[in-house]
Amino acid sequence: MDTASVLQGTTPLVFFTGKGGVGKTSLSCAVALALAGQGKRVLLVSTDPASNLDEMLGAPLSDRPAAIPGAPGLFAMNIDPDKAAEDYRARVLAQLGPDIDDVEKATVREQLSGACTTEIAAFDTFVGLLAADAAAFDHILFDTAPTGHTLRLLSLPRAWTGFLQGNDRGASCLGPHSGLKTQEARFRAALKTLADPERTSIMLVTRPDRGAVREAARTADELRALGMGNRHLVVNGVFRPAVPGDAVADALARDHAAVLADLPAALAALPRHEVPLRSFDMVGLPALRALFRPGDAVGRPPVVAADPDAPGLDVMVDDLARAGRGLIMVMGKGGVGKTTVAAAIAIGLVNRGHQVHLTTTDPAAHVALVVEGTLPGLTVDRIDPVAETARYVEKIMRSTGRDLDEADRALMREDLASPCTEEVAVFHAFSRVVAEARSAFVVMDTAPTGHTLLLLDATGAYHRQVARDIGAAAPGRIVTPLMRLQDPDHTRVILVALPETTPVSEAASLQEDLRRAKIEPWAWLINRAMARTGTTDPLLQRRIASEAVQVARVRRGLSQRLYLLPFSPDPLIGVSRLLALSQAGAIRRGDPRHRPPAAQPGPVGSPSRPVRRS
Repeated sequence: MDTASVLQGTTPLVFFTGKGGVGKTSLSCAVALALAGQGKRVLLVSTDPASNLDEMLGAPLSDRPAAIPGAPGLFAMNIDPDKAAEDYRARVLAQLGPDIDDVEKATVREQLSGACTTEIAAFDTFVGLLAADAAAFDHILFDTAPTGHTLRLLSLPRAWTGFLQGNDRGASCLGPHSGLKTQEARFRAALKTLADPERTSIMLVTRPDRGAVREAARTADELRALGMGNRHLVVNGVFRPAVPGDAVADALARDHAAVLADLPAALAALPRHEVPLRSFDMVGLPALRALFRPGDAVGRPPVVAADPDAPGLDVMVDDLARAGRGLIMVMGKGGVGKTTVAAAIAIGLVNRGHQVHLTTTDPAAHVALVVEGTLPGLTVDRIDPVAETARYVEKIMRSTGRDLDEADRALMREDLASPCTEEVAVFHAFSRVVAEARSAFVVMDTAPTGHTLLLLDATGAYHRQVARDIGAAAPGRIVTPLMRLQDPDHTRVILVALPETTPVSEAASLQEDLRRAKIEPWAWLINRAMARTGTTDPLLQRRIASEAVQVARVRRGLSQRLYLLPFSPDPLIGVSRLLALSQAGAIRRGDPRHRPPAAQPGPVGSPSRPVRRS
């Protein structure tokens, strides 16, 4: 993929979307720099609540366009969800007029403190960018959050337009006099812009990885259903060995070639661009400008070995198993292998005699596809936003709506059709899973960082509401989901990162966010560590040199408990492969406690002894 290839036919609005960790930020930055280098005026916007544009571009960013030093014509900004939500609350309060008293203001502000307000506020900022800034820039590029979050964002113009049609009441979850009806024209204009192939194009970014490709295909279908037809496929990180004969390099190249030869029909029909695997981190303008250039000479470090002494995932599972029960939350940037790690931990715990419930909060993740089999003692499912929303709506209708007449029931059901309802429903499902860990092991594969932070924000808002409602009337009698997440005897958070600058920085930032919520991460796991593979390929050895720096960085002050999971050129899918990860050290030691249970192929079902549900 060269500069001319990626820039040919570039529309005024370009979205980079895909599974977490596929390189959306790197590619969007590189394209933005190339366009600015052609004399264009370009705005690069991150819609990810966990954006790392600042680090990539080497410039402090805010929620206003800022010129990037060293890149004439390029401006960048982050959509700050918290700032957008506060601005939205101020606008709603201003609409209430001068006669409202402080008690009413406090009530409205509390109504507007949830995650759905944060979502609609960020969305409102996004819609404003589509409309207001189009005349000021030749191109606006959106570096989006991982797929599930982005599909939610791009579907909101249609969802809110449909909700507001014929609805004069607004949405109760967004406060009285929310003004949503006055936004209807903006939402319709946004929907029209997104569907215009002359105005908007979508860069579906993936890596030559089966999970990422599967996610890209699903995204392509959903974008087509949303009316967004101008789609391109960008395959990032394609590896071709410089010198054949290295077993690891050859296996990795064969796997990449096999993935590309078997693309789903939804992707095979799209215009395709390939970006080669690079040895250098995509941080700083020189590296980003070099992404599309031939060769691999930027930031070439000396070849050194990473620390080989960190314990592996088998030791981690031993350490976790001692508690006998509890919630294990696997967190991190998208694409770092959270689903694989969570599945391996769950299977390892089952192998040590425990009942385990493996689930995910990621709307784009399917842990069952990684487990790919059944195992006595293991339950696998996911928090499905659609199913949870339907369950929540029916629950409200049966309880709160039970004694209403038909007209009021119809109005209630109409109000529950708001897109905000999904956020509330997912939070309720999350709370049930958190409580379940009081009596069994629950391993939770979380959504990529930004989406997870919004979920934790909802958890905190609920905790504050409960604390205010009960006051001092019932001390010690109420335990909220947040209190369970803060309890180290109940919850252990594992931060997963790749041995690269950006994933480690984002995990460090997530750790600070968790600590502000009084949740202390239990451990870090560095995934796909190349040093233990024994490869002699020049490019891969240069990557080993870079990873050594990041492993040392984590050791120096980010985590007191660190585990390492070696890179595998083959897909880590299926009970047997995952089991090997969690007992590799035990097998080497000849430990008789860990013997492979009989894994059975086929769809994941219920365990032989059901996990107790609270």
